[in-house]
Amino acid sequence: MSKPAPTAASRFQAFDLLATLVAVVHTDGTVLFANAALEDAIGASRRTIEGSQFPGFFTEPHILANALSGAGSNEFAALRYDAWLNRLNHEPIPVHVIVAQTERPNEIIVELLPLEQQARQDREERLIDQAQANKELIRNLAHEIKNPLGGIRGAAQLLEMEIDSRELTEYTQVIIHEADRLQTLVDRLLAPHRKPHVVGDVNIHEVCERVRALVQAEFPKGLQVVQDYDISIPEFRGDREQLIQALLNVVHNAAQALAERIKAGDAQIIFRTRIARQVTFGKQRYRLALELHVIDNGPGVPDSIKDRIFFPLVSGRDGGSGLGLTLAQTFVQQHHGLIECDSVPGRTDFKILIPLP
Repeated sequence: MSKPAPTAASRFQAFDLLATLVAVVHTDGTVLFANAALEDAIGASRRTIEGSQFPGFFTEPHILANALSGAGSNEFAALRYDAWLNRLNHEPIPVHVIVAQTERPNEIIVELLPLEQQARQDREERLIDQAQANKELIRNLAHEIKNPLGGIRGAAQLLEMEIDSRELTEYTQVIIHEADRLQTLVDRLLAPHRKPHVVGDVNIHEVCERVRALVQAEFPKGLQVVQDYDISIPEFRGDREQLIQALLNVVHNAAQALAERIKAGDAQIIFRTRIARQVTFGKQRYRLALELHVIDNGPGVPDSIKDRIFFPLVSGRDGGSGLGLTLAQTFVQQHHGLIECDSVPGRTDFKILIPLP
């Protein structure tokens, strides 16, 4: 007895694991299969997309129709071009279209690479590589500073014991004080690499509320903290104290940038939590991820440092250490996550992404 022919859903099931948008289409334009990423991008269910005319999902449907016809008549094995993909209740998005033949006649694979998504993935990969390089640099630099620093402080203390003049003792006290200040800075640089990763169940809203209480205690007037939570977000495994510190660094950074608006009494920080589905970041695709936004109505990140805000010792304000965001990125990356920043004058959005179970 012969086996039944596999259905389109079972034949193309592996396409659901891809981050790119994939449709398997008949040469007449009828959709035979749409993967999960394409469902999400268009905003329609697979049942709605399959059986429909795929060229109709594009702002210029005739270009894809011609491409499918050409592929069906063996005019080419693969074709690439840029187009705009229509989405339900959203603006069209720019995509790079790849039309390729399969091993079956009259069956074409259409792969869509969102251009903005590609740019975002490139940016994320740069952020991850940059954070790794920063971590090595910080660790090595801190150790190189630490040893001579102890010698300088010890020599100043010995010198102070030999000096009778109070005026000269003031100079040794300056040396000791500045050495201690540098030691504190070095300890902060090394902190993420010293503390063990204490893993437990984390409720992200408990983390948010702890940080909110700390910030509002420091800025009791002129700053409104708005909660916009999705309470359906599940708990996940993580280091609660590290995540509190990471979020506190981001929020504290925002509050300090809001200094003028706090004086005016109209400063605002929004905590927004959402679940993202079928997302790719850090070179991996995740079925579910936490999206935690920290949005403020401050002046925005200066253009001169916008691409370098997660670099160590880069700060947009006088007196800033430039370590807060670097450490926050390190803590989040230890949870296989990432922090991104989108900033324009009047609205800065720090987005923390962490995979969910």
